[in-house]
Amino acid sequence: MERTEKKYQTYVQILKEELVPAMGCTEPIAIAYCAAKARKVLEQKPDKVVIEVSGNIIKNVKSVIVPNTGGLKGIEASAAAGIIAGKEEKILEVISEVTEDQKKQIKEYLEEAEFQVIPSSSDVVFDIVVTVYAKESYAKVRIINFHTNVVFIEKDGVTIYEAGTKTSNTVLSDRSLLNVEDIIAFADSVEISDVKEVLERQVSYNMAIAKEGMKGQYGANIGKVLSSTYGDDVKVRAKAMAAAGSDARMSGCELPVIINSGSGNQGMTASIPVVVYAEELGKTEEELYRALVVSNLITIHLKTGIGRLSAYCGAVSAGCGAGCGIAYLNGGRYDEIAHTLVNAVAIASGIVCDGAKPSCAAKIGASVDAGLMGYYMYVNGQQFRDGDGIVKKGVENTIANVSRLGQVGMRETDKEIIKIMVGQ
Repeated sequence: MERTEKKYQTYVQILKEELVPAMGCTEPIAIAYCAAKARKVLEQKPDKVVIEVSGNIIKNVKSVIVPNTGGLKGIEASAAAGIIAGKEEKILEVISEVTEDQKKQIKEYLEEAEFQVIPSSSDVVFDIVVTVYAKESYAKVRIINFHTNVVFIEKDGVTIYEAGTKTSNTVLSDRSLLNVEDIIAFADSVEISDVKEVLERQVSYNMAIAKEGMKGQYGANIGKVLSSTYGDDVKVRAKAMAAAGSDARMSGCELPVIINSGSGNQGMTASIPVVVYAEELGKTEEELYRALVVSNLITIHLKTGIGRLSAYCGAVSAGCGAGCGIAYLNGGRYDEIAHTLVNAVAIASGIVCDGAKPSCAAKIGASVDAGLMGYYMYVNGQQFRDGDGIVKKGVENTIANVSRLGQVGMRETDKEIIKIMVGQ
């Protein structure tokens, strides 16, 4: 693929858009970011905060610890952290510089201010509206579709900014240009200087939190359980390290991660196993980066049709992406990677997303295992074929079926999961 081609330039831009830093689970952080922006517009400390959120936001915020809050969970804590200590210019690292005094202030603010959480009445899957009040003044900020997509700002009845809900997604590069064959061609030909900064940061950040997860006591310590139970084989280490990163992140670790498709868990799952394999195989930095291009872009390709939030566990897409990156590291190209992907989604596409929480680490371990199984099946001359469940002849046809399953087929499942989680 030539560097001057539109597709080449789009693929580079997609990586830059998606592989960005975030501290903490991205849905609570999106609320903190939205609240920090609203506080800035209001220009004073609010005494009342109303947070309107879609069901999937409730699902992903309910059970995860918000970093830099002293162990607080929930929508109110996320908003309070953004209001008291948020630096909105840092976007998804909005609460990365919270002082000990501010942590105390966040807890005090939760007790003294009035907080109201309202389920959104819109049909937008990803929807956050934060309205803050102080005396006779108010400010409102709305984010939809993805974590940093501010589409509306209002103060005291005056619209300051409005992007509109129908056109807001146009700020992202065209994901319809992604396909497996071209992703591999791009990985083979990309000038490393065009992608080195984002990939170097992904390796540094995500491996750091994985190592912290293996050292500390976080969540259910899935990474440690895998390592202590199944041994030190590279296949185990790939799963254990990815799971350990999630152990730490879901339980309030204050290290940042590089996300993929709006998710830190997906960013870690798409990258850490590939790094572990590259180290085991003695691959060069350049070979690692090219494999990471494959794993990241295939993850994004799979997630594009499913959507940012759904009942379909995003770790599955990233685990499949990691399996494809590992296939690439081992010298595989289109045939090996396409079969790895089809085999992997056939294995693990039934895993549901029931919110962000410690068990995400176990789902990551299972998803990476599916990616590895998908690859090793093909190496051993085995594959799932057209007509085996959701598998169709041609990798892109199978991906289309996965998209349909995640976005359409699991829509009612998503609603029931949310009802179960909120006790309805």
